[in-house]
Amino acid sequence: MGIIPHEVWDLYKGKVFRLSKERLTLPNGVTTELEIIRHPGAAAIVPLLDDHRVLMIKQYRHAVGQFIWEVPAGTLNPGESPIECARRELPEEVGYRAHSFRALGEIIPVPGYSDEHIHIFVATGLIPDRQNLDEDEVLDVKPIPLEEALEMVKRGEIRDAKTIIALYFTMLQVK
Repeated sequence: MGIIPHEVWDLYKGKVFRLSKERLTLPNGVTTELEIIRHPGAAAIVPLLDDHRVLMIKQYRHAVGQFIWEVPAGTLNPGESPIECARRELPEEVGYRAHSFRALGEIIPVPGYSDEHIHIFVATGLIPDRQNLDEDEVLDVKPIPLEEALEMVKRGEIRDAKTIIALYFTMLQVK
């Protein structure tokens, strides 16, 4: 059960998230103002081929000014469940659909300033489909053995938090 703010001001409303300022009193009695990113949530998918290769994407991320390795993921549309989002995003980003999805867990990537929850799934029984990238998505798809992807994490080549956690969740399920 959270603390109900006394006042909320919307500072910015974009197509994905809303930035608000909230005045609230903390459990220690201190009244403060916090800037919070309100996010609809997301789904991340580990597309796992039968030979334990993961369909990884190398995607340009302008916020960090570089291409980074990631698992496919997407923001939930209004009224969309996390599994529906995962089913939609998988073919869009990597050009495969899955026979089976299994929930691996849920993470809160940046609880200090955002309420975003990312639901993580592993997708198996992959079947080639048509890739359908959004206009602003610039990415390449590469199958990488799960063990090699975990080594890439150790070497610092994969630094995206949701991807690191998704790969480790998958490793725990596969072993």
